[in-house]
Amino acid sequence: MSNNEEITTKTDVKVVAFVCNWCTYAGADLTGTSRIKYASNVRIIRFPCTGRIDFMLLMKAFAKGADGIIVSGCHPNDCHYTSGNYHAKRRWMVFRTLLDFVGIDIARINFTWVSAAEGAKWAEVVNSTVENIKKLGPYTNYKALAKMMESGSLKIEAGN
Repeated sequence: MSNNEEITTKTDVKVVAFVCNWCTYAGADLTGTSRIKYASNVRIIRFPCTGRIDFMLLMKAFAKGADGIIVSGCHPNDCHYTSGNYHAKRRWMVFRTLLDFVGIDIARINFTWVSAAEGAKWAEVVNSTVENIKKLGPYTNYKALAKMMESGSLKIEAGN
């Protein structure tokens, strides 16, 4: 996403999806190969595991102009790295308080589980997230968040 890109209408929302390589990314691939239609304004960023996602990346996505975010990985007890999805869920519970502190509505982030066999579910998650973000409208405070991140006033140490 370019720093110069501006969102002009409610229908032009940008959603970034941080997904697990083994389950959700494969499920998204199944969605495409099955020719299931879903919103095209979602950009997927693939990680080996949701447990590897540093939630400062989510803050950076908002700072760069994202209106909403999807974080999705393997179902509980089905993680290819044993417990990575549990680590991600624990981080999410802590991260929610940070979002509240900086003034980001937690409704802008959808944390979900999608397996490799759930292509239709991925399409449903994407479509419902995009519709919810459209109702919330574009996230216009991203410039203030970007300034906070650039100035160094928003620094968080990556934890377990």
